[in-house]
Amino acid sequence: MEAKPWRDRVREEDELVEQLQNLVSESAARRAAALIEGVAELGTVADVARELGKSWNAVDAAIKKQKKKRQTTTE
Repeated sequence: MEAKPWRDRVREEDELVEQLQNLVSESAARRAAALIEGVAELGTVADVARELGKSWNAVDAAIKKQKKKRQTTTE
């Protein structure tokens, strides 16, 4: 059996990378929505971070990143 030509392999890997990047982006949006829901329930980003064992900065950055993405896509 002959190996696929390198150009085909590169094209297939590029498609896979694009699919994975889309999945990561969608997951990040759902995660941010859940974090925002947690803030609404618990009161503060710090409370959510404490509950999850994450840093305040990580939770805040995840929320802000998604809000910023939403703003740039709706403009």
